[in-house]
Amino acid sequence: MLPKFRNYGNYSSNNYGVNSLCFSVGNIEIYFSYETPVAFCHPSTGLVVRQNDWGPTTGKHLNWINGDKSKRISGKEFEQKLNKILEEI
Repeated sequence: MLPKFRNYGNYSSNNYGVNSLCFSVGNIEIYFSYETPVAFCHPSTGLVVRQNDWGPTTGKHLNWINGDKSKRISGKEFEQKLNKILEEI
């Protein structure tokens, strides 16, 4: 199965849109801000979004994915959950 990708952002130019991509393979979607995974969605977890440890541009990307900051998790917890899902699939 080949991966698919799409832009999840609201950029007016494709030059910037490459910095907010979502890749889908099978039943997992992984959202990237630049080259960093910042969220994922899988049937077993639903949408999982990490907290913003960077700055305003990544914050904008995270808000496009899901604006509810109260549901964001630490980077360490995020990486553990994502690695677990990737190992299972």
